[in-house]
Amino acid sequence: MHTYDYHCGVIDAFNEMIASGVKRLALSHPFESNEERQQILPFVEQICAEYHTMYYLEDRLLKSDLFPASAHEGKYMILFYQDEKTLQDYLLLKQVKAEAIRRREYASVRMAIAYRFGELLSYPQKQIERLIAENKEK
Repeated sequence: MHTYDYHCGVIDAFNEMIASGVKRLALSHPFESNEERQQILPFVEQICAEYHTMYYLEDRLLKSDLFPASAHEGKYMILFYQDEKTLQDYLLLKQVKAEAIRRREYASVRMAIAYRFGELLSYPQKQIERLIAENKEK
C-alpha cells in the first residue's frame, strides 16, 4: 500500500518530467478509492501550479495491452500533462477504442491503440514492445 508521502514524491517527480518536456502524459499510481485520491488533491493542485502543469481525474483508465487490466481495474487515477492537446489525444484514444469495439473492429486496431497510449506516455518503442509482450492479461 502506498503512503501519502510516497504518492506526493511520485507526483512531484512526474510533474517535473512533464514540465521539462521529458514526458507528455504521466499517470499517478492507482488509488483504491476516490476518497483516498481526494485527500491528495491539495498537494496535486500545489505541485501543478508550481510546475505549470495540469491534471485530470480518471476513474476508468484506458484499458489496452500496454498494462495488465487488473493493475487499474476499479482504481482511481490522476493524469498529469502540460497542454490540453495531450489530454484531448488521450480522451480521443479512449473514444477510438470504444468505437472500434462497437463496430467489432477492435482486433484490427488493438495493437495500434496500445502503441499510441505508450507514445502518449513518452515511452520508447522498445519499452512499449516489452510492456505489451510481458502483459499476461491480454
